[in-house]
Amino acid sequence: MASHDDIPEIALEWHRAGEGAVLATVIETWGSAPRPTGSQLAISGDGRMMGSVSGGCVEGAVIAEASAALGDGRPRLLTFGVSDDEAFAVGLACGGTIRVLVEPVGPALPAGLLAELVDARAAKRPVAMLVNVESGEHRLLGPEDPRAAARLRSDRSGLEEDGWFIGVHNPPLRLIVVGAVHIAQPLLAMARIAGYQPTLVDPRSAFGSAERFPGETILEDWPDEALDRLAPDGRTAVVTLTHDPKLDDPAILAAFSSPAFYIGCLGSPRTHGKRLDRLRAAGVAEEQIARIHAPVGLDIGARSPAEIALSILAQITERLRRG
Repeated sequence: MASHDDIPEIALEWHRAGEGAVLATVIETWGSAPRPTGSQLAISGDGRMMGSVSGGCVEGAVIAEASAALGDGRPRLLTFGVSDDEAFAVGLACGGTIRVLVEPVGPALPAGLLAELVDARAAKRPVAMLVNVESGEHRLLGPEDPRAAARLRSDRSGLEEDGWFIGVHNPPLRLIVVGAVHIAQPLLAMARIAGYQPTLVDPRSAFGSAERFPGETILEDWPDEALDRLAPDGRTAVVTLTHDPKLDDPAILAAFSSPAFYIGCLGSPRTHGKRLDRLRAAGVAEEQIARIHAPVGLDIGARSPAEIALSILAQITERLRRG
C-alpha cells in the first residue's frame, strides 16, 4: 500500500499510467518552516496528491502551479511565506519561508532518472537526486561521490551555494537488539519514535515473547544466524543486552563483519574487560574491537531501564550524526 514515504514511487506510477505527474520538493527553508528541506508532494493530472510540502499551508497554491506545469511542461520555483497564524494551525510556534521546486515528470524531471531513483530505493541503496535550480539539469549520485557523501551521511537534503539542490534518499535506519531483557522494551519503543525499524533477536522464546514485546519483530534464531539474515548495513545499529557470552559474542563477531555504524554492548567495565579478553583470544583485530561502545550508552547517570535505553539511543544518535 502506498504511503507518505513513497512519494517518488507514486509519482512514477502516475506517470507510467498516463495520468500525468508532478513532483514538488521543498528545497530551502527559513525560520520555523512546517516541513523540512527535502519533503515532497506528488500531484497527479486529475488533482490527487500524496505527501506534503507545508503541512497544509501552501498545498493549494502548489497544486495550482502543478496543473499549470503539466500544461506547459516547465518547472516552477515557488517561494512562500508562512504566517504565524498558518504556522500555529499546523503545530508551530511561529512562521517561516519555504521554496518549493515543482517539476512535471517527463518534460522537466526525466522519467528514466526517476525510475533509477525508485530502483535504488527499492534495493535500499543510499542515493542522492541532484537538480540544478537554474538549468534544470539532474544527476543521481551514490555515497561514493564526494558531492553526495556528506549529505547522505548526515541525512540532510539542502541547496548548495552553486545552485544544486541535493535531495537525500537513504534506506531506513535499523536497530538490531540482541537480548529480550527489560531494557529492550523501552529501547525498541524509543527507537521506533526516532525513525528506526527495530528487530529483537533472542533464541529464548520465554524472553522474546509477543506478550512481553507486543507488535515487535522478534527473531528466535541464534544471534549470528539472525545477523547473517538481517545483513546489517551502514545505517544499522547493533546492541547486545544479554550479558551471556554464548549469545552476545556471536552477535558481536557477526556485527564486526558488517558495515554497521554502531555496535554497543551492555555490561560493567569488568564484564567488558572479560569480553575483550575473549575477543582478543579469538583473534579479533584491535581496530574491530575499537568499534564497540561499552559500557553501552552515554554516561548520563542512567538507572532505570528507560533511562538506560535513553542513554543508548542518545549514543547511537551521536554516532550516526557526528561520526
